[in-house]
Amino acid sequence: MLVINPDECIDCGVCEPECPADAIRAHTDKRDDLTRWLKLNDEYSRVWPQVTKARPHDDNAKHYDGEPHKFEKYFSPLPGQGD
Repeated sequence: MLVINPDECIDCGVCEPECPADAIRAHTDKRDDLTRWLKLNDEYSRVWPQVTKARPHDDNAKHYDGEPHKFEKYFSPLPGQGD
């Protein structure tokens, strides 16, 4: 899982089609209540290391795509590998 710093985001939308799980939404997107996700991005983008280089997608990513309640099952506040 990656997070986007809302203070650094310029709302260009380039990242949205890059997400294989279609999980990135513009803050103006009205399809879902994004309040929870905006808070999570704000909090963790300040403490997790930055990722500035593209990496291959995890081989297991498709297995988890669309899985219900995966945030509650798998989320960890511990940071992953940065650059």
